Amino acid sequence: MAPPVVPVVSTTPATLTPQEPADNSTTHALHGVASWYGGVFNGRKTASGERYDMYAMTACHPTLPFGTVVRVVNRRNRRSVVVRITDRGYLYSGRILDLSYGAAQKLEMIKPGVAEVDMEVLSWGKPRNDNN
Repeated sequence: MAPPVVPVVSTTPATLTPQEPADNSTTHALHGVASWYGGVFNGRKTASGERYDMYAMTACHPTLPFGTVVRVVNRRNRRSVVVRITDRGYLYSGRILDLSYGAAQKLEMIKPGVAEVDMEVLSWGKPRNDNN
């Protein structure tokens, strides 16, 4: 049974156009394990201040700037999604990303809960100045 739907309005990567990094640096790519989160967090504020929409194409990463857009590829089935970093949080050892329920569905990783993935930065978000 799917968790209850809480209406949340947010910009998702489907409405974003990937751009080159502002500093024209080389592509940032990682390989590791991704997990997903949903249910109890749906509708709550994320670390970026946005409301979490478990059906949006978003993710949690410990260090990438909010607004960074990344492509995530499930190494087992080659399915991919483009997500925007909107949250921070503790990731279990060896995990590089925590995906929204919606992104995990598209990658077909709901049942196993985790998947080996490749993650590539498509465009960088702007670092936040916490003094403002």
